[in-house]
Amino acid sequence: MIIAVGTDLVDVVRLQDRLARHPALAARLLTARERELCGARAESLAARVAAKEAVLKALGSALEAAGHEVPGGWRMSDIEVVSRPGSPPRLEVTGVVARAAAQLGAARWHLSLAHDAGLAQAFVVAESD
Repeated sequence: MIIAVGTDLVDVVRLQDRLARHPALAARLLTARERELCGARAESLAARVAAKEAVLKALGSALEAAGHEVPGGWRMSDIEVVSRPGSPPRLEVTGVVARAAAQLGAARWHLSLAHDAGLAQAFVVAESD
């Protein structure tokens, strides 16, 4: 059963400019594995940031609808987009985000990423068993 959906859109150039002005921001937004996998490909980095925001939107709205308090203390690194060559990207959640997902019964995440015309988009679906 679908528990929640979320989507987000990131302006690639705007993110690239912010990362250039604030080098420490990359480590706050992206895991070491994501930074290594994407390198300097701004579109891929932006799609991953969009995925993280989409997860947080999905969880926040579902928790609120279920009458639960939205927890604080989450970190963007609690959400990771992982992929292998020839495989679609997938989500791994840990920490506060994983606990919030478990509270809702979210057992699986579905993820779609896209980028075109300077924008990166992510769409996520949280599903229960």
